[in-house]
Amino acid sequence: MSQELIVEIATQTLYFTMILSLPVLLTGLVLGVLLSIIQSIIQIKEMTLTFIPKILATMIVLIYSIGWMINKFIEYFNYLMNILINLR
Repeated sequence: MSQELIVEIATQTLYFTMILSLPVLLTGLVLGVLLSIIQSIIQIKEMTLTFIPKILATMIVLIYSIGWMINKFIEYFNYLMNILINLR
């Protein structure tokens, strides 16, 4: 196994990890910023008020994107299996 192959596998692993986590992280970020703006407008400084909406939004995004995530994971698994087959 060459260094180039290891670097390629590591790069693809990081890429797929980033792609798979993007919907959930982006939802949390956008909702967190919006809730912070709303809290600063109405001057409520309670930090626990943001947890439940963020958790619910994250669960909703996970429910709707789980099929896409599974397809991406299968694509990555096939990529790794093709590399293993070609190593022989």
